[in-house]
Amino acid sequence: MKVEELDFVKNYIRITQDAWLKGWHERNGGNFSYRITDEEVKELNGLINENSEYTPIGVSVPNLSNEYFLVTGSGKFLRNVILDPEANIGIAKIDEKGENYKIVWGLINEARPTSEFPSHLMSHSVKKEVTGGKNRVILHSHTTNIIALTFVLPLDSKVFTRELWEMATECPVVFPSGVGIVPWMVPGGAAIAKETSNLMKEFDVVIWAHHGTFVSGESLDLAFGLMDTAEKSAEILVKVLSMGGKRQTITANNFRELAKDFKVELPEKFLY
Repeated sequence: MKVEELDFVKNYIRITQDAWLKGWHERNGGNFSYRITDEEVKELNGLINENSEYTPIGVSVPNLSNEYFLVTGSGKFLRNVILDPEANIGIAKIDEKGENYKIVWGLINEARPTSEFPSHLMSHSVKKEVTGGKNRVILHSHTTNIIALTFVLPLDSKVFTRELWEMATECPVVFPSGVGIVPWMVPGGAAIAKETSNLMKEFDVVIWAHHGTFVSGESLDLAFGLMDTAEKSAEILVKVLSMGGKRQTITANNFRELAKDFKVELPEKFLY
């Protein structure tokens, strides 16, 4: 048995291919990380190298100590993951203090995790705390239509949430907490990682203005589905705006009725 033949790794590889086919990951754009379950870590016994050296993360995530993450590589093309997993993705283990990581499988030829690994880990840290450990996935994609909207809509969570909710009835059910917005910042550093993780306390969808989208989910499929739903809603809005704008829409009271029937809680701040 090889690592890439394990079910959770095969599913991860499939999702990277699906995301590439969506057009969200041009060149080496975007990245993807998954916090491996204890049961899946047991499946790795005898298949990984625990003797590799640790490297500083650049941020401190003590509640992720001794956790294992499946992560895409820096400068790697998601379209190539399915062709050569060991060269393009890897498994990283966090040390006992939550300050360093080491590669225990994959990312061969001295490859490293994505440069946005600190952003991923800080968001994983927050989500582990606020969801009781349920959320295990962070997906960052260069979602075309969401990026386009950051050039024309106010960079305001209330506006973005309401506009995306109105474009597809399922949206407030799929992401009832709404979306958070990070104004343009240099990617890959501690500052944007901190800003993103702060928003992840409230939201499962965080938009980086003029750059892309971060989503968090309990599983690989749910995270991908969340990204897909938000981006499809943005695509509808782009088309609506190109046709001259809305003539009718879903009202605040319509959303309240939806929330009652689907048993979801929608924050009143978005129902203006």
